[in-house]
Amino acid sequence: MLDDTPVGNIEGTFAGELIAPGHAHYERARRVWNGMVDRRPALIARCAAEEDVVVALGFAREHGLPVAVRGGGHNVAGNGVCDDGVVIDLSGLRDVVVDPQARTAVVGPGVLLGELDRATQAYGLATPTGNVSMTGVAGLTLGGGLGWIARKYGPACDNLLSANVVTADGVRVTASAEENADLLWGLRGGGGNFGVVTSFEYRLHPVGPQVIAGGVLHAFSDAPEVFRFFADFVAGAPDELSVTASTFRAPPGMPIAPELHGELVTMLAVCWVGDLAEGERALRPLRDFGRPLADLVAPMTYTALQSGSDAAYPDGQQNYWKSHYVDEITDGVIATLVEHAPRMTSPQSSFYFQHLGGAISRPGIGTAAFGHRHAGFDFAILTVWQDPAEDAEHVAWAREFAAAMQPHATGVYVNNLGVEGADRVKAAYAPATYERLVALKNAYDPTNVFRLNQNITPTVG
Repeated sequence: MLDDTPVGNIEGTFAGELIAPGHAHYERARRVWNGMVDRRPALIARCAAEEDVVVALGFAREHGLPVAVRGGGHNVAGNGVCDDGVVIDLSGLRDVVVDPQARTAVVGPGVLLGELDRATQAYGLATPTGNVSMTGVAGLTLGGGLGWIARKYGPACDNLLSANVVTADGVRVTASAEENADLLWGLRGGGGNFGVVTSFEYRLHPVGPQVIAGGVLHAFSDAPEVFRFFADFVAGAPDELSVTASTFRAPPGMPIAPELHGELVTMLAVCWVGDLAEGERALRPLRDFGRPLADLVAPMTYTALQSGSDAAYPDGQQNYWKSHYVDEITDGVIATLVEHAPRMTSPQSSFYFQHLGGAISRPGIGTAAFGHRHAGFDFAILTVWQDPAEDAEHVAWAREFAAAMQPHATGVYVNNLGVEGADRVKAAYAPATYERLVALKNAYDPTNVFRLNQNITPTVG
């Protein structure tokens, strides 16, 4: 903890806002997206420039305080805030500079996905990001970045061309193919383990402005047939097509029979990025399959697609996630989900299988630290509720479901991890990749200053 004059030797050198307990903005500033996270930092250093990061890091070193780094604050583990330490808050660094001729964008670490999408779509361009527009680009990219156009253009981390980084000892470096290439490799999927990224440069691609998106809704009573069709259909899908099978309780207002509201349904949600007429043809088998309750597939703007899931992820609710990579949707997988889905304890919860492959699977280990590229599906259980008094029952459902899926697991996507321990972090990477990440951590952060994350633990220092 700090003494009674915690910011005396930082005031005057820090250009941003310093928020300590008792400050009018403290309660709001310490909150993150996941309402289960309730931590009280000693100081929140809301940076206005890269130099503020250097100053805040120096202050934390001087006082022996732990350091958390906050970008968008949307991480389910709540790693953007800590107890009794310094939060380096980058949320005010929101510049996006697009070069449409070079097809690049330079992006601040506080930028949210929706802000980046709107800036790049002004030129008919995009870089792959996630599926919720309020997510921060920083954490998403550093962990990988799986979204609707990743099968066509790779995860977000593969499109990271360079980054400006402040290391644990306060040195400013650039990571690119030309300098500190080892660091760029680690930033592409190794999380926030190696420094504070103060600027991201992305490769952009021609996207939109319209894509084909939406979904076809099926009753959960048809789930075995729907999931078998899903597995067969995506096996031959072109890179332009992404499909996610998501199961949830139909909310009021969904365009199906009112008596089905509150019942379990499965949606085959799609995105086609490419020629629209070709997409209509490619999607016809999916739209013709089975006994759909509703067909909500239609052309829409890419920005509408990217913000279409936002309402399901509001700030401040209780969130608990469990996740695995799964290579195949076998009869055993289907039997497990059919058993556990009806036990879902909250009407706001859901689970999904996101089909991977395509461009996600092609780069080798030398390109990026991002792990398990050849996994078939990202499986995630998203448990959401409002009353903290109900924590135990909802967490128990998610854990039991995840444990039942464990025999089918081949790893985990690091961005889906909560607070799950060192073995689960290791499960996000192949052994050779993890060993290389440890060596990089030894080089750039041997004393583990950046440990409030999905931590790569150094072996020196």
